[in-house]
Amino acid sequence: MRDLHRRAVAATNNGQPVVGGRLIRSAARLLGLPATQPPPEWPAWTDLATRVLGTYAAVETALGNSARGLALLDEADVLVSDAGRGILRQQRGLVLILIGRMDEALVCFDEAIPLLRQAGEFVVLARTLLNRAMLHQYAGRVRLALADLDQCEQIGAGQPEEDLARIFAKAAHGRGQARVLTGDIPGALRDFDAASGFYAEQSVGMLPVLAVDKARALLAAGLPQEAAAELDAALEQFPRSRMNQEHAEAELTRALAALASGDPATARSWAGRAERRFRRRGNETWAAVAQLTVLRADFAAGRRIARVAAEATALADRLTALGLRNDAEIAALLAARARIALGDLDGARAGIAPRDRRAAPLENRLVRRLALAELGAASGDRRVTFANARAGLTQLERHRGRFGSIDLQTGTTSLGKELADAGLAAALAQRSPGVVFRWLDRSRAQAFRFRPVRPPADPETVDAVAELRYLSMQIRAGELSGKPDAHAVKRCAALEREIRAKGWQAEGTDVDHPEAKLREIGDELAETGSAMVCFLADHGALCAQVIANHRVALIELGPASAVAEPVARLHSDLDALCGRQLPPRLDQVIRRSVRTQVTALDSILLAPLASRLGDLDVVVVPTGALSAIPWGLLPTLHGRPVTVTPSSSAWLDAGRRPRRAAGAPLLVAGSDLTHAETEVSSLAPLYPEAEVLTGADATVSATLKAFDGCRLAHFAAHGHHEQENVLFSRLNLADGPLMAYDVQQLSTAPEQVVLSSCDVGQAVVRAGDEVLGFTAALLYGGSRTVVSSVARVDDRTAGGVMLAYHRALSAGTPPARALADAARAEPLMPFVCFGRS
Repeated sequence: MRDLHRRAVAATNNGQPVVGGRLIRSAARLLGLPATQPPPEWPAWTDLATRVLGTYAAVETALGNSARGLALLDEADVLVSDAGRGILRQQRGLVLILIGRMDEALVCFDEAIPLLRQAGEFVVLARTLLNRAMLHQYAGRVRLALADLDQCEQIGAGQPEEDLARIFAKAAHGRGQARVLTGDIPGALRDFDAASGFYAEQSVGMLPVLAVDKARALLAAGLPQEAAAELDAALEQFPRSRMNQEHAEAELTRALAALASGDPATARSWAGRAERRFRRRGNETWAAVAQLTVLRADFAAGRRIARVAAEATALADRLTALGLRNDAEIAALLAARARIALGDLDGARAGIAPRDRRAAPLENRLVRRLALAELGAASGDRRVTFANARAGLTQLERHRGRFGSIDLQTGTTSLGKELADAGLAAALAQRSPGVVFRWLDRSRAQAFRFRPVRPPADPETVDAVAELRYLSMQIRAGELSGKPDAHAVKRCAALEREIRAKGWQAEGTDVDHPEAKLREIGDELAETGSAMVCFLADHGALCAQVIANHRVALIELGPASAVAEPVARLHSDLDALCGRQLPPRLDQVIRRSVRTQVTALDSILLAPLASRLGDLDVVVVPTGALSAIPWGLLPTLHGRPVTVTPSSSAWLDAGRRPRRAAGAPLLVAGSDLTHAETEVSSLAPLYPEAEVLTGADATVSATLKAFDGCRLAHFAAHGHHEQENVLFSRLNLADGPLMAYDVQQLSTAPEQVVLSSCDVGQAVVRAGDEVLGFTAALLYGGSRTVVSSVARVDDRTAGGVMLAYHRALSAGTPPARALADAARAEPLMPFVCFGRS
């Protein structure tokens, strides 16, 4: 019977309440439970009966039978001895957590802890401290939660090895949850990783629970799609385990992921499911949190705003009474924002706290700043809007500075975008050139302001990267032979997820590059004979700020939607023409379509600016879909030096970095590209000191060794932009792919890189015009200039363009000018000069 009870506890703690239920019911039957008096022939019956009934109650409650669970606890109360009272109080506390009666649960744990310590029940004491830490987290008392976890680990250090491992795993899990609340996402992910090792071996039922907490961390880092992927996998497992509380929490977190992705309808659906599941369990506390998420979805969708204001106000009071201070604050701020939308500014002011709470999570502080910024805009006080939008973005910047991963740094929260949009809208309304410039620069590509961090190359990641490279070669061979390897493709996807997730654990650094000032940009442009065009979209309208000849103008260009279709068609046409011998009539049709698309884009984006651009070189700061435009093909810019940069500050900073005059150039010919070696051979005489890698010598390791810190590198290789996982965009070399991931491992980024390859100039553009891709990885790492293509490239004709480019470059011509001149002979070459010429 003791063994049955022990196994039932282990199964329940391992996330298998159905198995635990079967075992504990068997133990109860053998003990003759329920009973009111112990058998006189068995002195130890009372102690074991109390334990069995307590565990039985927890299992029944976990399976959704809360009334039965409470009744079992009442029966145990009649039997319990003084020695077992601590165990029973902690079991009652656990049951109360499962039905959402948090304050009562906390009282039970507070009473149980000294009793358990006195009785020497140290394993149960550790579990009680874990549960009390969780309660403190729910209430936002992170310091107290961490103190309980510290005690738990101290107790665990004196326990048998198996109990010790379980206690440490649960404590690491709890510490990760606490770190999410403090904003330490890399630390949280490391803790979750530590817990997952034990769970995978001993407690597989806890893995979906851990996945939900990891998803919460990814949401806090601004990666809602990645969070949704974690949650979708976990949600498939919960029905089998019948972990109904955890299932409902996963549904609620899935709603928050949809909300952060800008999909309020899906968010409302998931939150509604979670609310119904919580209510069926009798958990009104969590049901209230789910109700808040429903209201947030309605507000984001612009639905029932008056009702949102009224219900959120009432819900804030209810959440306060339930002890959920953080959620109550979000509800009050939601009500205030709804009142601002309704024009009730006095009512809104009354619902916004006069100052930030020191212990408030980042989300609460950002929502408060956003509400105040919106209140300033509604009342016509732009200073209030600017001050609060700026303060919120500063808080977010400090938060992002803790991330060492570019993946996390470029994942900005939806609140960050709303704050930037609020400041930019107020600046556009004011029409002051300097104010518009500041907010335009502040609203995009902020990850370039952080000092690059080299991800930790731990042995597991090194092995995973090596396996990924090997499998990529197998997949490529299968594709060429017409025998695709589905198993290798699936394994590669798993390895990419593993490598990417390990990178998220890297710690960040402080901001390295300050914001550019309009005067500084103007002086630099004048010195280089250039004009800068910063594109922006404001409420569906496309605008451009032009800085030229120490003058600044803001020009409206028309609806932003007019650009998406010609950009997509242009890419399709260029890809169709690339490397193919088409029938003459079809070739003419596609070329005519190319001319139509570039003419349409030119008339929308550049014709209204022509008089201000004159004959100056042009620096383009794109937004959204404009990042995919081959600017040199547009008539206004054809034959003119054009440089594309993520932001004004990034362009200014690149120009201030000292140039590297020393160092041998690197010329690399990749595999499976017919004209690659010919192209590299034609360039070699221009650089007698160059290291040339071709054929079997062009391995990843040899390339990276020569690539690290070199002055100039040229690659003629097959390239591929991975839209779904840009960290693994790649160039194909002799023994596998050179990936964007590898670029992050360089100690010093090369100064200039030329990628004579397809697609690798493309980027995934996240909120806030944060960019990710192979080219972006080089620019983040510190490369000054990258020449790459935003579409497919015909390698038969690319070699001539590259030879002309390098001839000019080796003679001292700046990169953008060299590219513009070299491309004159091949007007459909989609190469772009990125960074700083």
